[in-house]
This record gives sequence, C-alpha cells and structure tokens, in this order.
Amino acid sequence: MNFCSNCGAPVEFRIPAGDSHPRHVCPRCGTIHYQNPKLVVGALAEWEDRILLCRRAIEPRHGFWTLPAGFMENEETTAEAAARETEEEACARIEVGELYTLIDVPHISQVHLIYRARLLDLDFRAGEESLEVALFREEDIPWEQIAFRTIGMSLRYFFDDRRRGHWPFHSASLPPPPSAA
Repeated sequence: MNFCSNCGAPVEFRIPAGDSHPRHVCPRCGTIHYQNPKLVVGALAEWEDRILLCRRAIEPRHGFWTLPAGFMENEETTAEAAARETEEEACARIEVGELYTLIDVPHISQVHLIYRARLLDLDFRAGEESLEVALFREEDIPWEQIAFRTIGMSLRYFFDDRRRGHWPFHSASLPPPPSAA
C-alpha cells in the first residue's frame, strides 16, 4: 500500500501506538489500514453417493478440480457465501448444512471454511469460473488434479467420515508446501 484510501496521502509502514504489529498508517489523517486474512468459503455438496466438483476456468490452478468455493463478500454470512459460490461456479442450488472443515492457511493469510451441503436437484452446469461441473463417486475423484490442498483434505475427511458413519467438525492448520519453504 502506498497511499491512504481515506485522504490520498502517502502512508508509512510502522507500529501504531498501542499495537504490536507494523501497519500502513497515514501520517496526515491518522487512519490505520489493517490487512487481515481472507475467508474462502465453499460447499461439499452431496447427491446420493456423489460429490459436486468444478473444473476451474480461472487462475490459480486453471483446469484443476475443486469444490465450489471462493472469497466471502461483505455483508453475507459464511453459509450464504457457500450457497452463492455454489450458484456462481456450478449454477447449482444447495441446502447448506453444518460447517465441516476450517483450515487455517497462514502462509497465504487465508482461512478456508467448507460446509456440508445437499444438492436440491440435478439442474447444474458450469458457471463463468468453471470449465465443467460433474458429480463424482469417491473412486472417480481425480485426486492428482485437485486444485488446492485444503480441498483434498476436506474430501479425504468426508470419505473417511462417511465410512465411519460419524461426521465430526474438522479443524487444521496447513503448513507452506515444501516448494514455498
């Protein structure tokens, strides 16, 4: 950040009084510009014994498969974000269930939240951000083509839990990939 979004003056990167972290601070108007982690919210939507996946039409990870998910918008709940992202990416209607996974991704300042959900019908198709959308049984999941580690983790939790017939909430923290170290 170079300039204050409040008054347009150049900002300084320093620790404000009473804080412990460096922030972008405007010396003219005093505005402190906080930068906080982003929430990525999605749905693990089920139809019978299959899961809805979308093949990405955008970067990052163009052409790879993911659950419908994306950045939460202002003025919506996390459950509303999961339903909206599913509608945008898969043109699908869902009934949002319980929060299923919460995965911290501190090295990229994100938190990923995935809800279990139920597809309301089979009227779905690729949205603008998807190349294609399909339902997959566990044995047909393209594991080597899953776009993000958090999605792979959520899918593995799901199939393990389904075998056990027990649906606990999962929370994890994801370290940086070996190549990012």
